[in-house]
Amino acid sequence: MGILAWIIFGLIAGAIAQLLVPGNDPGAGGFTGIIVTIAIGIVGAFIGGYLGTVLGWGSVSSFDIRSMLLAIGGAMLLLFGLRAIRGGTRGLA
Repeated sequence: MGILAWIIFGLIAGAIAQLLVPGNDPGAGGFTGIIVTIAIGIVGAFIGGYLGTVLGWGSVSSFDIRSMLLAIGGAMLLLFGLRAIRGGTRGLA
């Protein structure tokens, strides 16, 4: 996939992951929030692709449902890790 496709893919995966994972969003708000969301999605796609390959589920190689689910799962793992480090799960009740 081209760089523009990865950016769009990352934005979608990062936004969905941030909606699914409760807690304070890192870098929330404005243009910076969009950049952080894209970065979380792209890094999440790499994490999801790596884990998917190791577990035999496939990899993130094209824009399809399996790749999107792997990217969202990887982004969710990344968010859980970031929020655990930052203590960003305050306010859950």
